[in-house]
Amino acid sequence: MFPTSRRTFMSSTVAASALSAFPFVRSAQGFSAFSKVNLACVGIGNQGGKDIGDLYDTGLCNIVALCDTEIGDTSAKPRVGGILKKFPNAQRFTDFRKMFDKMDKQIDAVLIGTPDHSHFVITMEAMRRGKGVYVEKPLAHSFNQMELLMAAEKKYKVACQMGNQGHSEANYFQFKAYAESGALKGVNKFVAHMNGARRWHKWGGEVAKIKAALAKQEKPDFMDWDTWLAHVADHDYTGQYLNGDWRCFYEFGNGALGDWGAHILDTGHEFLKWGLPTSVEPIKMVGWNPITFPMQCTLQFKVPARGEGLPACDIFWYEGQKNFPEMPEGFSKAKVVTDAPTSGGGSGFGKDLPPGKEVYGDGFVFKGGSHGSTLIPIGPNAKDVEAKMPKYPKSSSSHYKNFLLSVKGEETCRSNFAVAAPLCQFMALGVIATRVNAKIEFDLKTRQITNHEAANAMLHVGEPARKGWEDYFKV
Repeated sequence: MFPTSRRTFMSSTVAASALSAFPFVRSAQGFSAFSKVNLACVGIGNQGGKDIGDLYDTGLCNIVALCDTEIGDTSAKPRVGGILKKFPNAQRFTDFRKMFDKMDKQIDAVLIGTPDHSHFVITMEAMRRGKGVYVEKPLAHSFNQMELLMAAEKKYKVACQMGNQGHSEANYFQFKAYAESGALKGVNKFVAHMNGARRWHKWGGEVAKIKAALAKQEKPDFMDWDTWLAHVADHDYTGQYLNGDWRCFYEFGNGALGDWGAHILDTGHEFLKWGLPTSVEPIKMVGWNPITFPMQCTLQFKVPARGEGLPACDIFWYEGQKNFPEMPEGFSKAKVVTDAPTSGGGSGFGKDLPPGKEVYGDGFVFKGGSHGSTLIPIGPNAKDVEAKMPKYPKSSSSHYKNFLLSVKGEETCRSNFAVAAPLCQFMALGVIATRVNAKIEFDLKTRQITNHEAANAMLHVGEPARKGWEDYFKV
């Protein structure tokens, strides 16, 4: 599928010479205990830039290539300039395909920190070439893309990690221990909330304001717009889509649910074995419009009873400023230590309610935060519940270290695609219900939405691909 031409071979040879400045480059025989992973980075601004720093700080990798469609933008220095300065010897690209063609033999793994809509094609390219992949959340833009990535993980057998960092921190090990001990078998309600200001709130859900913000602009010379769009249909250029604002729009992002759900719902989804819901219903929608996510949204996911004594469970998602769930007894007195970052692109969380969750079961209620924040029991029997909970180990490695060690064959990725893709599909169904502003019913056997034709088509959002990108949708 990716033949090696003489030109590719020669450019790879030149690149190998350029990489001689990097220590511990792995040998053809594989990794030694002291060798480092040669990492290429696609999407180097904002969260991608933070990921690069965190991966490099593990001491387990060399940064050998930097790729970003805005890499030539001098005005973007606050976003990408620091990374470019920190790694001056890394080769630079605006098109990830050209990067792979030139440096295929010098790359062991790839960080993908691009907008949601382009995660899939870059990840597929890397996996086909045998590279480990660290992909920011959500894993991909559509339900079907996530399905294909699970199949690709099985086929290519490379290290795969989604970037929900809390999945390697205290909450992961605590929730795992509690669930495996049977202490959480009675959970029948799970409430998650993220109520910070978001980028699309500035338009108030008003279509006229949104369309005015999306007015066509002259494309700057530095911008590789074709690669930025990836497989998505042609769009007029506008800077409104850049610098994280793509998350506002259904066509390019998965909103607050795709962004924060991966940090709040993740351990519940894995260890309570939710799988996929049989229905998702919008029970509150304020400022709905067909272009951007709403101002406020409350969704109810229904999960049927599973094996191992797990009862049917209702999962609620609250987003939007002041759209708070009803809180259980003892909530305000219990203090959760949280490591959640501030709300990117907004005004922060305020003092009302930080992102988090409440877990309800037979005889217990837990309060939790986001990312690695641990659960604490609340209510009149909190001390008795706490006394019954099992101990749990500390993490042996951070999420970034876990990925790089997995590339070297020393660990297994905790948020691999077999774990992360079903979580993201769960959330993708929530995005679809939000987009159509209607209850959807999902058949677990056929994996189809049975009551809403337009919603069912959105399982394949972004398809068919633009000409020249079709091959990525084959495993």
